[in-house]
Amino acid sequence: MLMYMSNIPQKTPSTPLHSVSVAGIVVRDDGRVLTIKRADNGTWEPPGGVLELTEAPEDGVRREVYEETGIKVQVDRLTGVYKHTSRGIVALVFRCHAEGGREQLTDESAAVEWLTPDEVTSRMAEVYAVRVTDALLDGAPRVRAHDGRKLAQDA
Repeated sequence: MLMYMSNIPQKTPSTPLHSVSVAGIVVRDDGRVLTIKRADNGTWEPPGGVLELTEAPEDGVRREVYEETGIKVQVDRLTGVYKHTSRGIVALVFRCHAEGGREQLTDESAAVEWLTPDEVTSRMAEVYAVRVTDALLDGAPRVRAHDGRKLAQDA
């Protein structure tokens, strides 16, 4: 876990702990998006996971996507930052394109499929589907917060 350290003396520590995760929205030329069905809870999500302390975010995306799907990717750009407010997880989401490999199941993925944007919306929880829809848009990265189930209202 990463922790923000302040040099201001405090009687009671008030600094929250956060962890940083990364996810890759891998888009094919036909518009389909690489997704996994998690082995631990059966939910559909973009591939991703916890960023290691010494790892650059782009390296973490490449590693996580490959470990969970067997697909090697090139990272194109940051498309969103998402904070899970009740668990203190900050997710950095990147749009990617496939460079090689082939789909394979792992201990973490019970299924690996290329879904259409409509299939993503129908299969994924809102907090994961929005990461895909945001990545398919042009423009600046989106910044959003959620409680694990629902997005916070946009400011």
